Amino acid sequence: MEASQLVSHSFGSAPKYTEIKAGLPEDHQSIKTIRDLLQINYKLVPAKEQLRQNLINTMKMGGDKYPGILGYDDDVVPALDRAILSCHDVFLIGQIGQAKTRLVEVIAKNLLSPIPVIDGSITNDTPMDLPASDLISLLDGQEPTCTTPTFHISPESAKKIQDHKLDTKISWIEGAQRFRYVLATPDISVKDLVGYIDAIKVAKKGVEMFKVDSYSPGQLLQAKHGIFCIDELPVLDPRKQVALLSVLQEGKYTTGSYPVVFEPKTVFFATANPIDYTHSGKIIEPLYDRLKSHIHTHYPKTISDEMRIILQEAKVANCMIPVFVLKTLARLVHKARANPEINQAKGVSVRFGIHGLELLVGESERTRSISHKLIPVPRHSDMYCLGQIAKFELSEIDDTLENRRKVFESILNDSIKETTLEYVQAIPQETLDAIKQEFSGKTFQVSQGMVWQNGSASYSNQLLGFANLSKIIQFQSEKMLQEQSGLAGKIPNQNITLDQKTDSEFRSAVLEIVLDGLYYLTPKIIDKKDTGYVAA
Repeated sequence: MEASQLVSHSFGSAPKYTEIKAGLPEDHQSIKTIRDLLQINYKLVPAKEQLRQNLINTMKMGGDKYPGILGYDDDVVPALDRAILSCHDVFLIGQIGQAKTRLVEVIAKNLLSPIPVIDGSITNDTPMDLPASDLISLLDGQEPTCTTPTFHISPESAKKIQDHKLDTKISWIEGAQRFRYVLATPDISVKDLVGYIDAIKVAKKGVEMFKVDSYSPGQLLQAKHGIFCIDELPVLDPRKQVALLSVLQEGKYTTGSYPVVFEPKTVFFATANPIDYTHSGKIIEPLYDRLKSHIHTHYPKTISDEMRIILQEAKVANCMIPVFVLKTLARLVHKARANPEINQAKGVSVRFGIHGLELLVGESERTRSISHKLIPVPRHSDMYCLGQIAKFELSEIDDTLENRRKVFESILNDSIKETTLEYVQAIPQETLDAIKQEFSGKTFQVSQGMVWQNGSASYSNQLLGFANLSKIIQFQSEKMLQEQSGLAGKIPNQNITLDQKTDSEFRSAVLEIVLDGLYYLTPKIIDKKDTGYVAA
């Protein structure tokens, strides 16, 4: 069959394949050339329709629509579902560290289908972008007839079709590769967004300006058939917003006196901070209206969600994270968000907890695990190092380093107190009295550098003189181990699994939390001194 007949038949006939995702043939890996595409009457499904169909299929199968996105099930996820099912462009409004960009990346990765792209194309060109007559001309080795620079595919892709005809190679490009992210900064130009007529190309190639050969595509066309996400949209000045609106609304952009006509064929996401979003004049009204669904994100509402996010996102390896340390860290973040002395308009990012866990593992390595050849297990006594990642600003008092330190340590002490009291409040009074008697005239030394077994000053050796305290440590270790196993059942993560290599360090962490709890009880059972714990 001649190329013209094959194209005409393919473009005018129903698909001859079974889809496993929207527009994705079951045997797509065997489809490697333009000929293969035309022979199965391949039909390209638009990006918005891909999102819609793949979301519907995922919902029918009960799959995870947005893997790794936690704490949004009751509000943000339903809103996103509605927007995608309605084929809307979306505006995400939320403070720093609320996974706005991550959410868009997840959508691109999981709800966009792979598409066939002419091998090597940076603008995701597919043969189906071309009108049938233009594709036939290229397959016949001829130039399509055009009087304006209409961008269907890049000149480079067109040349490949002219050279290789029906044997032109195609590659199946995943959704994640068709995601483009742009941070709106003052130095972002209109050219960066939508492209420009390149005078150098005109000079070097000798092409006429009305030919698309003279056009260099911007980020928007590099997201063709995918998702274009612009972060902090209100920062973009109005002139650039107008250019963006023109392309999104009309599919046409004019540079100087030369028009470049193209359709982005993309899904548009934008993000903004609530302060900028509500500020009059930050976003031009037509663009504001063009983003049909406005969805407000938020920080994790529960300690449990915060813990799950921290554990999922932190880059840590070969360590063991006690649940109670993770709980205290999550509580610290939540308390920082509720503290009236901290500037809440700026927000306290989820990254505070994520980076905090990474730092705690590093601190346990620095103080114990490297010197004693142990696997790192963070403790409460490690947590005072977290001041170096507390990036919040103060609003009610002078924003000095000293004031930040005082506010941070106050919040941290409150967080430690609340967590430790959870584990000691159920201890019978008679046991507490017995422990208090044991401390008469004695000091239990505690420090970051001490380990469970290491000579006379080790924790296990000191416990030989505290029989009742030793029983409580044993009981609480077993209880906390059950809690650890429960979390491991909910969140598959090797860093929360206890084994023989981490048992002794885990017991040291339990000992410290019990001693802290006995100190925080009312009335105090023991008191805290620089050298350790003594009788109250």
